[in-house]
Amino acid sequence: MRSYSDRAAAVHESSTLAVSALANKLKAEGKDVINFGTGEPDFDTPENIKEAAVAAIKGGQTKYTPASGLPALKKAICARLLADTGVSYEPGQIVVASGAKHSIYIALVCLLNEGDEAIIPAPYWVTYAEAVAMAGGKPVTLETTAAEDFLLTPEKLEAAITPATKLLILNNPSNPTGMFYTGEQLKALCEICVRHDIWIMADEIYCKLLYDGRSFTSVASLGDEIKERTIIVNGVSKSYAMTGWRIGYTASEPRLAKIMSNYLSHSTSAPSTISQYAAIEALNGDQSSVEEMRRVFQQRRDLMVERMNRIDGVSCLKPEGAFYVMMNIDRVVGRTIGGVKINNENDFAMAFLEQQNVALVPCGGFGISNYLRWTYATSTENIEKGLDRLEAFLKK
Repeated sequence: MRSYSDRAAAVHESSTLAVSALANKLKAEGKDVINFGTGEPDFDTPENIKEAAVAAIKGGQTKYTPASGLPALKKAICARLLADTGVSYEPGQIVVASGAKHSIYIALVCLLNEGDEAIIPAPYWVTYAEAVAMAGGKPVTLETTAAEDFLLTPEKLEAAITPATKLLILNNPSNPTGMFYTGEQLKALCEICVRHDIWIMADEIYCKLLYDGRSFTSVASLGDEIKERTIIVNGVSKSYAMTGWRIGYTASEPRLAKIMSNYLSHSTSAPSTISQYAAIEALNGDQSSVEEMRRVFQQRRDLMVERMNRIDGVSCLKPEGAFYVMMNIDRVVGRTIGGVKINNENDFAMAFLEQQNVALVPCGGFGISNYLRWTYATSTENIEKGLDRLEAFLKK
């Protein structure tokens, strides 16, 4: 009898990519759609990085690389981690994959046995829970609140740990909340993990996008006992505007890195060789473009937050990092707007898209109700137009 994998059939479509697909469909029909859905910088990849890729092609660097990445790229990753976070790794502890999302999945597959629990603070990036389930684990989501700045407290973490707990997933700064754990807040959580001997997956993909003078602390910098239990996840997508190049990486203890490398050798193997050479230049080359993007993102954040909080019916916290704002629609739920009853964030998203041609991501897929995610990784003009349309929509 023909059938499908139960585990694969249970996987849900990414809500962020689904919104972008619908927005692109409406654009193709000629509608003036503004898309605040997918989280990718609107900046072009810096010229020095593109030139490195072209040079790799012209130089014949188009063959297979080792499954876990080019030695030169691993060396560049180690140097960048040391420069940015003060944490020292050897190249053998680095595993390169096809984007940070792929790195997360590979690490989970190599860590989790059937039924192992992974603790995920909510709101969370939509892929975490799905990837844990795909790897055979059990996602355990812990609710956080706006009053807590959407940050996990040590008390909630301690209470959630069971004999089946294998892993804590921390995203800092966070997608979708944009909120940020200080070094002291991280240490309080990680010391609990050490005491219970569980792994920490530290997704630090937005580590360079912090605002108002904040400085970043890597989980792996908090002590040897914490570092040996930590899998750092990072990549070049967000900081270097290289989302389509698909280069992510992990840094972990040597045994796990070897297991991940073995797994890659029988699944996807290494990412594009040309992309790896581009990533070497991104990490080793001029870093000024990173700060230029960060500065522009901060200006856009300030504009979006200030205007959104002046619009009657909605509100938001001021994000401390990344490039997202979560808009609260508690005061809108139950109202009828443009003939549509708004029962939840999904109703709001569809009505707003259909009536005002603005695409947002409903945060139900992120583990929280009555919120929608905006990205300010788009132009100031689009932000102004999108908020104008929000104001018009809510007046209906």
